[in-house]
Amino acid sequence: MQREGLSLNGKWAYIVDPYDNGFFDYRLRAFDRMDPVAGGYAQDRKWTEENASELIEYSFVDAHSLNVPADWNSQKPELFYYEGTVWYQKTFEAPTDRAGKRFLLHFGGANYETDVYLNSRKLGRHIGGFTPFQFDVTNRLHEGSNTLVIRVNNKRLKEGVPTVNTDWWNYGGITREVRLLELPETYIADYSIQLASSTSDDLEFSIDLDGSQPQQEVSVSIPELNIETVLQTDQDGFATARFSPSNLERWTPDKPRLYSVGLKVGSEHLKPRIGFRSIETRGREILLNGQPIFLRGICIHEENPLRGGRAAIEEDARLLLAWAKELGCNFARLAHYPHNEHMARLADEMGILLWEEIPVYWTIDWENADTLANARQQLTELIERDKNRASVIVWSVANETPPSEQRTRFLRTLVDQARELDDTRLISAALEVHGDPQYPGYTVMNDPFGAFTDIVSFNQYQGWYGPATPDQLTDVKWKILSEKPVFISEFGGGALSGFHGPKTTRFTEEYQAWLYEETLPMLERIEGLSGMSPWILVDFRSPRRALHGIQDGWNRKGLIGDQGAQKQAFDVVKRYYEKKSEEYENR
Repeated sequence: MQREGLSLNGKWAYIVDPYDNGFFDYRLRAFDRMDPVAGGYAQDRKWTEENASELIEYSFVDAHSLNVPADWNSQKPELFYYEGTVWYQKTFEAPTDRAGKRFLLHFGGANYETDVYLNSRKLGRHIGGFTPFQFDVTNRLHEGSNTLVIRVNNKRLKEGVPTVNTDWWNYGGITREVRLLELPETYIADYSIQLASSTSDDLEFSIDLDGSQPQQEVSVSIPELNIETVLQTDQDGFATARFSPSNLERWTPDKPRLYSVGLKVGSEHLKPRIGFRSIETRGREILLNGQPIFLRGICIHEENPLRGGRAAIEEDARLLLAWAKELGCNFARLAHYPHNEHMARLADEMGILLWEEIPVYWTIDWENADTLANARQQLTELIERDKNRASVIVWSVANETPPSEQRTRFLRTLVDQARELDDTRLISAALEVHGDPQYPGYTVMNDPFGAFTDIVSFNQYQGWYGPATPDQLTDVKWKILSEKPVFISEFGGGALSGFHGPKTTRFTEEYQAWLYEETLPMLERIEGLSGMSPWILVDFRSPRRALHGIQDGWNRKGLIGDQGAQKQAFDVVKRYYEKKSEEYENR
C-alpha cells in the first residue's frame, strides 16, 4: 500500500561489523536481550566531556556513509564481496504535532536479517530480504531528535530462504525505501478491490481498519465508473461491498486502463490507481479477460547494470521494463525473489503482465519448520503488497527444486496458502524436465508437484547445458504429462556482448542467436504452449560465473549486455514475438 510519509532515505552513517561485536558480548549474549539494550552499537553512545573517561570503541559520529535505498556492495569497493553485519544509523526530527496520530516506521525491504532500534530500544526483527515490514513507533518517538540504528546481516544460511547456494549476487543492505508514516489513530490497514469473476464486471471490495475506533464510516468512490458509496465497518473494523458498474473497461497490456479509487476514513484519504482484469485457464489455454493470450515474456533480475548494483529506485524499474517493451513483451517473470514495488506499479501503467516469485530456490531445508514459516511469511508479505496490481497474474512458489516427498509437501503448503490469500491469480513454480524410462527418446515433464499448479512451467537449456548443440534440437521430442497450459519459464545461453566469431563458438553473440533460432521452433512443437520467458533480459552479476575474460563474475545469458548493448539474440526474440502477436491478433 503506497503512502508517502516522511522519507528517511539519503545518507546513513555505517559501521562494518564482521564479528557482530555490536550485537553480542564476548560470551555471545545478545545485547538486546534487555530493554533498553544493555550495550553494543544500538546504544549509539557518543563521547562527551562528561563521559570522556569511558571506554567506547565505536562511533557513528563522523563515520562514513551509505546511501539508502541501495546495497552496500556496489557503493564501497571494500564491501563488494562482503557478507555479514553492517550497522546503519540516522537521526531525524519527529513531527511536532503528534496528538491523536499513529506513526509507523516502514521498510520496503532489507537483506536479509534486520534488527531495528529506535532511541536505544528494540522495535523488532524481520527475516527475508525482499518484502516490506513496519513497526508502530507511536509511543517510542521522542520530542525533537530521534535516532534509528539498524543492524542488517546478509550472511547466507542453510535454513534461509533462499539458502546458501544461488546464482545471483547476494546484495546486502537497506535496499528499499524507508519512511515514517503519519496516520490517524484509526487508519486503513488493508483493502482489496477486484473483479468478482471473469464473466462479470462486478467489483468485490473489502477494507480493514486498525485502531481504537474500528467502527467508522468508509467513503468509497470511483468517479469514472459512477461509484460513490458510504460503508459502515463492523466491530473488527471490517467491511465489504459489491459494485456493478455499467461501463467498466478492462485492463489489458495493449490498453492498461487504470481507475482512480478514492478511499476515505476520517482524515485519511487514499487514491490508488487500479486496473481490473481476469486471468484463468481453460484446458491448455491461458485466458486474459476470457480471451486466449500468449505470454511473450522475459525473465528479469532486480539489477541495473548501467549503474551497478540492486535496482533500488523507480528509474531502474522503468529502464528494465522499457527494454522488455522494446523486445515485444507483454509479460515479465520477476526472478527469483520479490522485486521492488516500483516494478509492479510501473507494470500496471505500462501494460506488462507479471510473474512474481519468492526465493524458494534450488535445495531448501525442506523439513525445517522455521524455513517453511519464513517462506510462508515472505509469500504472505508479497501477496499483501501486490494483490491490487492488475499486472500481477502469477504467484510462483519455487524455482528448480529437486522432486521429493518432503519438497512437494513443503511447496503444497505454500500453494494452499497462496490460494487462501488470493484465489484470483494463477499459481505456478519453475520446474525442471527429466528423462523417463517409460518414454525413451522424449524430454518429459512429469513433476508430481505440477498436479497442484494452474500452469505447467519449466526451465530447459537444451543446446547450452548437456551434450546437445543447437543443430540437434530439431530431434527433440516432448512429452508433457498434463492437460494444463505449458509455460517455458527459462531457456537460453550465454554470450559476451561484442564477442563475435563462428556460430559454433560458445559465448559469441552468433552462438547465442543460433541457439535461439533453433530453440524457438523446438518449443513451438510443444502441445499447449501458452508462453515463455527466456533467460534473461540483461546480464547480471553472479559469483558462480568465473570464466576470465568472458564471464568475470557475470551471468552472460542476457539479451542485453552489461553496458546496455543489445546482442544479436535480442532481434531473434523480437521478430518471434512480433509473429506471435500477429498470430493471436488474427485468431
